[in-house]
Amino acid sequence: MSHDDFAFEPVRGLPGLLPRGERVLWQGAPAWRPLARRAFHTRAVAVWFGAIVAFRLGQALTGTMTPGDAALSIAMTAGVGAVGVGILAALAWGYGRTTVYTITNRRVVIRFGLALDMSINLPFRQIASAAARQFPDGTCDLPLRLAGKDRLAYLHLWPNVRPWRFRDPEPMLRAVPEGEKVAAILADALRAHAEASARGEEPAAEPRPAREPRAAGTPMPAGHLAAAG
Repeated sequence: MSHDDFAFEPVRGLPGLLPRGERVLWQGAPAWRPLARRAFHTRAVAVWFGAIVAFRLGQALTGTMTPGDAALSIAMTAGVGAVGVGILAALAWGYGRTTVYTITNRRVVIRFGLALDMSINLPFRQIASAAARQFPDGTCDLPLRLAGKDRLAYLHLWPNVRPWRFRDPEPMLRAVPEGEKVAAILADALRAHAEASARGEEPAAEPRPAREPRAAGTPMPAGHLAAAG
């Protein structure tokens, strides 16, 4: 019998039913392999242990360490490195499996957590601006800068947070597949919400089609996505 840890959710990825007039525009999850590389740094850890193995091998070749001692040290280092990278990759896979990013016409919701389930609700009125960083593998990071003085704790958001922004943490949709498409959906929704709010109206159930995209790196007004550094 299959078991779904999130079967209690009335709507997948959301803590409750959608209010009237709100609808889901996109849902997805981080791709676990890019998440492992960029959030859990599996590649950097593998390179680190590989450098230690190369150093021990060099010691054996130059005679500063006996071949037997070098072989034992290399085997132990490689074993520890493999286990460490494996654990980090497993954590990334677990976060990828349990995380759900949701964009509606009124908010962004991030549901995540392995041992403890958490849900971050970000209404568009609390999002001052958004940015996008595209990667060669097709995934995209979408950090969200929050308006007002209220801030979420960096550690509470991790790994769904922009790196190194400790003072003003920025929630982030991380390693999103088909990133360019998702960035366009978010930009359209933010722009439609900003225009409706400026008119004193409730946001429409669907955002209007996007205008022509601007060149990469060009500053964008509220409701568009700028390039993330």
